[in-house]
Amino acid sequence: MYLAIEGVIGVGKTSLARLLQPIFDAELLLEVFEENPFLSNFYTDRKRYAFQTQIFFLLSRYHQQHDVVPKILVKSNLIADYTFAKDAIFAHLNLEGDELDTYTLVHQALAERIPTPDLIVYLKVETDIAMQRIAMRDRSYERLMERSYMNDLNQAYETFFSDHTACPVLSIDTNPLDFVANKSHLAHITNRIRAALGIPPFQPELPLEESSQSS
Repeated sequence: MYLAIEGVIGVGKTSLARLLQPIFDAELLLEVFEENPFLSNFYTDRKRYAFQTQIFFLLSRYHQQHDVVPKILVKSNLIADYTFAKDAIFAHLNLEGDELDTYTLVHQALAERIPTPDLIVYLKVETDIAMQRIAMRDRSYERLMERSYMNDLNQAYETFFSDHTACPVLSIDTNPLDFVANKSHLAHITNRIRAALGIPPFQPELPLEESSQSS
């Protein structure tokens, strides 16, 4: 089983991947974004550093997915906290003209060599809630992130996954959920994943228990 988790910055992709790992007895593939030397400059001046940032991410994600994913799937289930496709979402938001054309050609050539997940879990969240979660984790390079950028990114994700046909997509509204602190919320998500993949045991959805905390 190859499960990938997607959603905008701050939605909780890595947290959910870590929580699901023991449930599905899976290996983890986590995105390595701290190594991008252009990332902090990108949030300061997106137009100037967008192309360098995107190309670095594209090649880094390609090498990780191309080299690591097939080896893991031979021996184990796999849960990733990102997809190779996400890179193009950011690129179409941040690049234009010749830079976007160049990026697109490279992305298309590399994407043909990347294994496709059996299921993408798309975590949806309102922009303001995502901004709150980003502020709470307080990563230095995210402090200058603008709400308008996050809102544009949120809309880009919605557009992309509303018409995604490469593999099945399970959309989950995380606005009312705290799957880190509330076990019933995690069980709710796990049940929906099992049902989408046809992996027993799963049961008809039950009402969620309310939680006053946010994930």
